[in-house]
Amino acid sequence: MGRRIRGQRRGRGGSTFRAPSHRYKSDTQHKKPEDTDLISGEVVDIEHDPARSAPIAQVAFEDGDQRLVLAPEGVGVGDELQVGISASIEPGNTLPLAEIPEGVPVCNVESNPGDGGTFARASGVSARVVTHDRSVTVVQLPSGEVKRLDPDCRATIGVVAGGGRTEKPFVKAGNKFHKVSSRATVWPRVRGVAMNAVDHPFGGGGRQHPGRPKSVSRNAPPGRKVGDIASRRTGRGGDE
Repeated sequence: MGRRIRGQRRGRGGSTFRAPSHRYKSDTQHKKPEDTDLISGEVVDIEHDPARSAPIAQVAFEDGDQRLVLAPEGVGVGDELQVGISASIEPGNTLPLAEIPEGVPVCNVESNPGDGGTFARASGVSARVVTHDRSVTVVQLPSGEVKRLDPDCRATIGVVAGGGRTEKPFVKAGNKFHKVSSRATVWPRVRGVAMNAVDHPFGGGGRQHPGRPKSVSRNAPPGRKVGDIASRRTGRGGDE
């Protein structure tokens, strides 16, 4: 009997595949102003969070609350950030989409009012307010997808800091190892066709090829459930 394939090991779980979330610092949600249309805070520090690729800013608000927020480009220690309907249109300020002019880049956009931020949170990305309607605001996400959101959803003005991160090479395997360890990513990832026949359904043979159809039933056992799982169509058969 061959050893378990990667999918079986991940499904069983364990510390190898569990993200070290106890080291993560914050979920970086928007602050909710309770009794006022505007509340200000000062950036105390810029920190690194192992949970994300973008830097985070520690902000001390005037009501005594301190929290970590995503740091947009251009925000530094000592800057003042505003949260609320009356906030000015400047990088780092958070306000409802209804109050943001068309064409302004935004980040950490809420999917539903009050959820704290869902879209455009990775380093160097931003969404864009396309247009306003009576009961909806159209936002273009970094992927190019256009979303119709509630005008009461909040967003932060600016582009998430940390852009250009992927342009720097890892140079050596040790750097890549430490990066993937902080996210519980499976690495290195060996191709199934490069394995022996006892280690993977695609392994073995005189050359590297699956040796069988890659389409597999959704009800296949875990040791065989590799390739195109329950594929409705593949690249074979042309345009028929």
